Amino acid sequence: MKIKDQEQYKRTALITGSASGIGYELACIFASKNYNLVLIDRNELKLLEIASDFQIEYTISVITIVKDLSISTSPEEIFAELKQVGVQVDVLVNNAGFGTYGLFNETSLKNELEMLQVNLVCLTHLTKLFLKDMVVRGKGKILNVASAAAFQPGPLMAVYFATKAYVLSFSEAIANELEGTGVTVTVLCPGSTVSAFHERTGMADSKLVKGQKMMDAETVALIGYDALIRGKTIVIPGLLNKILAKSVRFFPRNLVTRIVRTMQEDK
Repeated sequence: MKIKDQEQYKRTALITGSASGIGYELACIFASKNYNLVLIDRNELKLLEIASDFQIEYTISVITIVKDLSISTSPEEIFAELKQVGVQVDVLVNNAGFGTYGLFNETSLKNELEMLQVNLVCLTHLTKLFLKDMVVRGKGKILNVASAAAFQPGPLMAVYFATKAYVLSFSEAIANELEGTGVTVTVLCPGSTVSAFHERTGMADSKLVKGQKMMDAETVALIGYDALIRGKTIVIPGLLNKILAKSVRFFPRNLVTRIVRTMQEDK
């Protein structure tokens, strides 16, 4: 989609992993707030359906980019494509991510390397690319989606928990570096959320998930959006999630790790 002159009165939000879950709900919120959108996902049919719906319901432009973010060249390709059509990204939402479930010595190395690429490397790469222009302009916002998993080790999802710990630490650090620049970084750390995530990872029968009341993706997205607009650095949706995330620092790490292991195990 060629855009000669971007509408100046509308800002543009780029959202990865926008075909479902929290990413889709964030796209809905930004569309309703009159943002133009750049939607990125592997699911081409779903992206086209969303774009069609949004363009009918809202007076915005929607660019869809079908990319597999586990491929290392994807961030540069996305950046170059948007530069070519003259799109300025005002809000970057690094939402794409996935997990694997099981004992580390038994899980797929291929899946875990792809997870590192999507959850961690791609997020860092996109942030580096789009942040530079934001700093030059003296304004911009970045929302990185981590997890309540970021606050402790996670046996049976060791790599996933570790990637989210990176996202939290990285986001806090650059938020500090960017103070006074007009650019803010917010990291969203939701607990278990109603989505297809648990089925895809194979942990739907774990104590953490099965029979538990979980927050819905729309509520999580609304909380994340509000924190982003206010320039808050860390946001943890849900009182219980806040308490759990903050309380782990007061207990021995080996005890916390054992408790998480118990919660992650199948019933």
